[in-house]
Amino acid sequence: MTIKRLLTDARMSAIVKHEGTVYLAGEVANDLEGGIASQTRETLRNIESLLAQAGTDKTRILSATIYLRDIDADFAAMNSVWDEWLPLGSAPARATVQATLCDPRMRVEISVIAAANG
Repeated sequence: MTIKRLLTDARMSAIVKHEGTVYLAGEVANDLEGGIASQTRETLRNIESLLAQAGTDKTRILSATIYLRDIDADFAAMNSVWDEWLPLGSAPARATVQATLCDPRMRVEISVIAAANG
């Protein structure tokens, strides 16, 4: 039952691998000046990069939790970007909720759990 932590600091690990499962910390965009579509694209690129570092990919996402600052204003645009990013037939279990995020400029944060390759 080995637990492997990657990109770790005193408070958290960006990636945790355990028994064939990869857990990612909540990811956000670095450029917080853009709108929901821009922030969602960058967040998904960050997730894709972390999954690659963990030895897996977006087709193996099991679950996603999406936090939106304003679900009424941003849900449709976020979904549009999500739908373009996720390959058909790869839809994970998913929840989307409205949340107060740690920076008022943040519009989206996404956390995923994925199956490891092999």
